[in-house]
Amino acid sequence: MRIVLFYSDVESFNFFSDVLAEELRKRGHETFILNLLNPPADDPHSYVMFSQFASQKVDAAICFDGLGVRHDLLIGIWNAYQTKVVDIFMDPPLRFHTVLEKHPGNYFLFCCDRDHVDYVKKYFGQMVPNVEFMPHVGVIPDQAVPVIPYKEKTYDVLFSGTYYSPEDRLAGIEEMVEKGTVVYDFYQVLYRCLVENSNLNIEEATLLTIERMRLSVDQETLKNLLRCAEPVDWAIRMYQRERVVQVLAESGVELHLLGRGWENHSSAKYPNVHRIDDRIPYADTLAYMADARINLNVFPWFKSGTHDRIFNTLLQHSLPLTDSSRWVDENFTDGEDIALYDLEHLERLPEIVSSLLRDTERAEKMIQKGFEKVVHHFTWENCTDWILAAIENMA
Repeated sequence: MRIVLFYSDVESFNFFSDVLAEELRKRGHETFILNLLNPPADDPHSYVMFSQFASQKVDAAICFDGLGVRHDLLIGIWNAYQTKVVDIFMDPPLRFHTVLEKHPGNYFLFCCDRDHVDYVKKYFGQMVPNVEFMPHVGVIPDQAVPVIPYKEKTYDVLFSGTYYSPEDRLAGIEEMVEKGTVVYDFYQVLYRCLVENSNLNIEEATLLTIERMRLSVDQETLKNLLRCAEPVDWAIRMYQRERVVQVLAESGVELHLLGRGWENHSSAKYPNVHRIDDRIPYADTLAYMADARINLNVFPWFKSGTHDRIFNTLLQHSLPLTDSSRWVDENFTDGEDIALYDLEHLERLPEIVSSLLRDTERAEKMIQKGFEKVVHHFTWENCTDWILAAIENMA
């Protein structure tokens, strides 16, 4: 097949496109990566080069978060060729209502959370009849690079991720809704609802908030409330990320942070909390993961989903310590191939960390068991299989 992928301003997605393109070429497919940032004509990924590639039929296009199906020009090309488009949402569908409402005719959507699949079916079922769950995957390390033994790793606990003030994220509501209105108050209550109950997804909390405020809301209004809930989604993510890091900082554990914004977190003043770097390419984070005994994960509010941080951690022979999701509970076992903590009981987190750092033999057994599971089931090779099967099965 002749397949188009995409570069954008999202560096991690560019890395994913490169890895997928390599896997597809291994299987005999011809690929072209179009840079949506419109580089000069002589760039190998320019629109000029794309027009040459697209002078013949394009069988399939693969993109992330709708970056490849948002422009009328591209939608027109995909429709003209009856190109089969596979879109992979790495973020909640509430952010992408426009894409869900307007996309090419041959459109297949993957979501990384089963709740997201249900959301698309419920609110966009007629517009997006082809939607399935697909877990995140991880990168298999270079076999030539030796595995660092657990005791010899540099970092006790590593967290790779950005930090923003929850209050700053929540303030984004003011850009869409006037302060003092019922709708503005709705989002404040929604946020408090999520703070009170970390088991609720955004849609469940939205419906509960409507009930609490005794609002009468039709389906279209509900969709609009969900569409504008992105600042709340960001705020609750950052609230929990803030809490988890604060608890570990106060416990005295040696914690290393890799990502933007942590100078604004209260843990910045603790001598046991260290900044590695502000922002580095996705591929470079893997070496840091490999050099940490424990890699911390705080789910971005995927209550029945996955995160690539977990799979990359195990493939890099490190131990993931994460809050759970229904999918994780069904596919991994705490203490056997993963380490879990509970957002509702963060007071237990320091002891969980201490135990895992003390018991080297137990930690190494968990890592090996988790590695075997991930290397066979959750790699980019598996992801390529799932994408090609979706393309083949599309009408």
